[in-house]
Amino acid sequence: MALTGDQILRRVAAALTQVTDPRSGEDVISSGRVRELQAADDGVVRFRFLLQPDDPGSLVRDVRAAAERVDGVSKVRIDVGLPAAAGKSTKVPSAPRGVQRAGTIPAPTPASDLLPNVHRVVAVSSGKGGVGKSTVAVNLAAALSVKGLRVGLLDADVYGPNVPTMLGERRKPRVSGTKGAEKIEALEAHGVKLMSLGLLLEESQPAIMRGPLIAGILKQFLEQVEWGELDYLVVDMPPGTGDAQLSLVQTVNVDGVVMVTTPQDVATGDVRRAIKMFERVNTPVLGVVENMSGFICPCCGTRYDLFGKGGGHTLAESTGIPFLGEVPLEVAVREGGDAGQPIVLAGPETPAGLALLQVAGRVMELVGK
Repeated sequence: MALTGDQILRRVAAALTQVTDPRSGEDVISSGRVRELQAADDGVVRFRFLLQPDDPGSLVRDVRAAAERVDGVSKVRIDVGLPAAAGKSTKVPSAPRGVQRAGTIPAPTPASDLLPNVHRVVAVSSGKGGVGKSTVAVNLAAALSVKGLRVGLLDADVYGPNVPTMLGERRKPRVSGTKGAEKIEALEAHGVKLMSLGLLLEESQPAIMRGPLIAGILKQFLEQVEWGELDYLVVDMPPGTGDAQLSLVQTVNVDGVVMVTTPQDVATGDVRRAIKMFERVNTPVLGVVENMSGFICPCCGTRYDLFGKGGGHTLAESTGIPFLGEVPLEVAVREGGDAGQPIVLAGPETPAGLALLQVAGRVMELVGK
C-alpha cells in the first residue's frame, strides 16, 4: 500500500535525526538546520537546509542521502542556505520547484583578518578537469611576479597537486615558531611563494580523503602557512563545484575568480555551471580564459582547432562576463610544465606566453595592484 505524505514526512524526519554534526554531535533536526520539511503523496520531499559557518560541505550530501533512502521517497529537493553576514537573517528566498536562483544565497562570512598581509586573493577554477587550469594558475602567478608583484600560489587541488612539478620545486617545507603557534614556511620558486599538498606527500602517495578533510587542509594552508607580505595570493582550485570552492569563499574574502575552459561544449557547459555557483555565493567572476584554443603546425603554419573554436568567447558573451584571452595549444607549454619552467618565463615571446602575460595584465586591471 502506498504511503501518504504525512507518513513519508514522519519517516524522513526520523531518518534525519540520525544525521549529526561531526563537531557538536547534534542531529540536523534538533539543531534547527532542517526547516520547512514537506512531503507530498507522490513521494517528493522538500525542505530548506541552513548551513552553519563551520559545517563540512559533505553535510548536505549526507542529509540528502538519508532522505533518499526512506521508503516512499521519489525525489528530494533541498534549498540550501549559506551562513549570512553577522546580524542578518539566514532566511533564503524560495525558488520555483526547489531550484535556487543566482543571487538568492546570502553572502558567506569569511574572516577579514585571516590573511592580514595578503592584499588580493584570486582563485583559478574550472568546471571540469583536464582543461589546463593548473597551467593557467601557475603561469598567472609567475606572470604577476614578473610584473614586480609579491605573489603566492596555494595549490588547493588536493587530488591533483601538480603545482610543485610545474614550478620545479621538490623540497619539503619547514615548520617554524613556538609550540602551539607553529607555522609552515612557504617555499619559493621563480619568485612565487607556494604551498601544496604535493610538497607534503611522497611522490607516489595518493590523497585519499573525503570532503571535510579537503576543507580542513585548505583552511590549514590559509591559516598556518607563513605567506608573508603578498600583493596576490593565487589559489589553484580543484575542478567542479564542491567542498573546496565553498570552503574557500567561506574562509577568506576572494577578490575574483578566473574560469578556465577549452573550446568544446562539454567543457564550457561545466564551466557555465561553475560560474553560476560562484554567483550564488556572491563571489565575483573576473572572466573566462579559453585554453588549448588551437594548434599551429610548426611545419606548415596551418591552424588546427582540435577542441573546437570560439567556445570561450561564446560562454563569456552568454554569461555577461569578460573574456580574458585565448591560449593556443603549444608543445612548449607542456614541456615547460614538466620541466618546472612556466611558459611566461621560458618562452614569453611565444604565442602562449604572450597570451598568458596578457591574461595577467587583464586580471591586474580588474582587481588592482
